[in-house]
Amino acid sequence: MTRVPKPIDMRSDTVTLPSEGMLRAMAAAELGDDVLGDDPTVHRLQDRTAELLGKEAGLFVPSGTMGNQLALRVQTSPGDQLVIEDGAHIYRFEAGAPAALSGLLMTCVPAPGGRLDWEHVEAALNPDNVHAAPPSLVCLENTHNRAGGRILPQELVVAVGAGAHARGLRVHLDGARLWHAHVAGGLSLAELARPVDTVSVCFSKALGAPVGSVLVGDRATIKRAYRFRKMWGGGMRQSGLLAAACLYALDHNLERLAVDHARASALAAGLSHPRLSVGHPVDTNIVMVDVAGEGADVRLVAHLAAGGIKVLGFGPGRVRLVPNLNNDDADIRTVIDALNNFEKA
Repeated sequence: MTRVPKPIDMRSDTVTLPSEGMLRAMAAAELGDDVLGDDPTVHRLQDRTAELLGKEAGLFVPSGTMGNQLALRVQTSPGDQLVIEDGAHIYRFEAGAPAALSGLLMTCVPAPGGRLDWEHVEAALNPDNVHAAPPSLVCLENTHNRAGGRILPQELVVAVGAGAHARGLRVHLDGARLWHAHVAGGLSLAELARPVDTVSVCFSKALGAPVGSVLVGDRATIKRAYRFRKMWGGGMRQSGLLAAACLYALDHNLERLAVDHARASALAAGLSHPRLSVGHPVDTNIVMVDVAGEGADVRLVAHLAAGGIKVLGFGPGRVRLVPNLNNDDADIRTVIDALNNFEKA
């Protein structure tokens, strides 16, 4: 009998399925109607997340994209300037929402490794001039997806926060994977979030929950975001089912992110193919493999798929692999072998 290899999915850390323990927590959740403001499990998640991040209040939303876009909408006015790094998720992967939903002019600044510092920001700010879009918001991303899960240096975040606030601007942090910066870097979530006004964190990336993010900030900002969540169709009813999964994720899957980090580092270290390389330090759980040769990235994705390994093409010449909760050490060895055997005679 031919043995079918175990499927290995490293396209993202969003592909994980709820564990039995998480499903039990969801089934046992105390529920209400969150649109009417009385789902107790949602309240527990919002309060706990806000406390962890050192902010006054939180708002449960279906996705990280909604959390980010709510933050933009409630801290700006249509026609304002948003300064953001050129590779940021908000700019690259959120379907033009800053323009469509908030009427913002995005000034996208290239920064090595996604590290948008205050000097970059200050140079990009429009002048106080009737002809220019007035600047109102700066966005950072930590960890930075497109840069390979890189952690922003905290001194950079502090400097951007201080510089922006001195100019009367607010700062939003796309912290979808801020959990990783906390576990890998050792700083508390509250310390990581302290320099900024709002943060969106995601429970379906790496923490194993099926759905859900929380936007945190001061009470007035979150109250305003609650209204726009309703307007944009993000109000859910017995959403304590989903909030319970997020609470379970915090209790059981946060500190274990160090395992994903170690496996990502092992994967990168195991590469020995002359045409494959990892061009960035592996800070957390994302490995961007650069593939030499025209069309070789597409062929590499197909080669891995033929062996039961799913990865994500990430632009010409690049493939992304993300070790996650569903993977084990044997998977890492299997993927390394498959990578190193790519197009070998």
